[in-house]
Amino acid sequence: MNRWEPVLTDLVRYRGGSLVRYAALLCGDRREAEDLVQDALVRTFTTMRRSQGDGPGDLAALEHAEAYVRRTVLNLYLDGYRRRRRWTAVRHLLGGQASTPGPEQAGADHLDLDVALAALPPRQRACMVLRFYADLTVNQIAEDLGVSAGTVKRHLHDAGSTLASRLAVDEEAS
Repeated sequence: MNRWEPVLTDLVRYRGGSLVRYAALLCGDRREAEDLVQDALVRTFTTMRRSQGDGPGDLAALEHAEAYVRRTVLNLYLDGYRRRRRWTAVRHLLGGQASTPGPEQAGADHLDLDVALAALPPRQRACMVLRFYADLTVNQIAEDLGVSAGTVKRHLHDAGSTLASRLAVDEEAS
C-alpha cells in the first residue's frame, strides 16, 4: 500500500461531506458538487502519486490534503465556469433545443439564499463562500484567487449588496 492511500481514505471518510457542501455552495448543485470533489480528488492524488511515488509529500497530513483538495475544487469550479461561458457563446451554432423541459419543478425546500447565490457571478460567489463558509480573511481569499485584496473587497461588497437586495425583494414578496 502506498503512503498516500490512507490519507485519501481518511479524507473521503471523515471530510468528504464537508468538501461536497463546500463545492455545493460554489456551484449551487449537489450532483455537480459531488463531481467537482471527485475530480479534485483524482487530480490531487494522481498528481501526487506521479510526482512523488510512494513518498508522503506535502499531503501526508489530513489537514494539508483537505486544503489542497479545497483549492483544487475552487480552481475546477472557476475553470468550468469559463468553459461553460465559452460554450454558451457558440451553442446556438448547433441548432436545435439544448434540453427538453421535464416534469420536475423546483422544490419548496430550496432556500432563498441558494437562489440569490446562483444569481452572483462566479468570482463574487467564490469570494462570499470563501469568506463566510470557509471563514478566510480578505488577504487569504486574495491569495487563493490570485487577485488583490481590493478586488476581493469589491467582490464582497458587490455580492453583499446584490444578496441584500435580492433577499429583501424575496422577503417582501412572501
